[in-house]
Amino acid sequence: MKQKHLVSLRDYTRQELEEVFELARRLKADPRAYANALRGKSLAMIFQKPSTRTRVSFEVGMFQLGGHALHLGANEIQIGRGETLADTAKVLSRYVDGIMARVYSHEDLVEMSRHASVPVINGLSDLLHPVQALADFFTMFERRGRLDGVVLAYVGDGNNMCQGLMSGAVKLGVEMRVAAPSGYEPNQLIVKSAVREAQKFKTAPPVVTPDPMEAVQGADVVYTDVWTSMGQEAEAEARRQAFQGYMVSPEMMAAAAPDAVFMHCLPAHRGEEVAAEVIDGPQSIVFDQVENRLHVQKAILILLLGGAVAPERPSTLRA
Repeated sequence: MKQKHLVSLRDYTRQELEEVFELARRLKADPRAYANALRGKSLAMIFQKPSTRTRVSFEVGMFQLGGHALHLGANEIQIGRGETLADTAKVLSRYVDGIMARVYSHEDLVEMSRHASVPVINGLSDLLHPVQALADFFTMFERRGRLDGVVLAYVGDGNNMCQGLMSGAVKLGVEMRVAAPSGYEPNQLIVKSAVREAQKFKTAPPVVTPDPMEAVQGADVVYTDVWTSMGQEAEAEARRQAFQGYMVSPEMMAAAAPDAVFMHCLPAHRGEEVAAEVIDGPQSIVFDQVENRLHVQKAILILLLGGAVAPERPSTLRA
């Protein structure tokens, strides 16, 4: 792994992403082989936003690898009382081997990465959610046996989850279609960047449309996320109105490929962005996504924090 930080998937090559997936596959198959991979290592976890999956998966992951994780709430450290992000990053770098941060502003992560002498991992920002996106692509590969040519339809808010997926899709050969209402499309700078990357790598560029049925037609994966993210609670009613017709329903799933799967990064609101029959039905693989957060993040931790890795086996990621 040549990268020092994981702030955005845009910084990574396809080969580096596949290195994460291959190690995740080995970790999932034989976790005990890596029980001491991060022995003596420590990870500071900064949380400006509350979390279930991110906190538990990183904390358990460090424990299973023989390391230690420290939960640092924003009000528990000096960053909550006026210490600069630069100083916080420099201080923590003297104590720990890595920093994972779940923040409101993406610029906070960029600032920390500029000043930290240890790896900084984006556990979620208002712009991107790269660790979830990596776990999702790994889950797609497990189900489909490949990523090249997989059609991913994302229905709903063009938020950090959508944008994180888009940044990885063009590198991995995944054709991504986004259906979002006017005013809620993904960030145009990220879309334009993804189009340029697709031209560079000769992969399918992302498509953005207001028509959810157009997006899901023949898709291999149908994905959605909550309509109102943390920090947007005041907009909840306006968003419910704007997203009428964007709930992933059994009819939408019927328009996708016959063997299509449904994905959601959770938490989910049944009857809002997804029908209960879909998320609780046989096509749903949301809890596979949940589990794979653990395996993929353990791989990221080993590769970025310099853990001991068992001998490599031939990659199967392009099978």
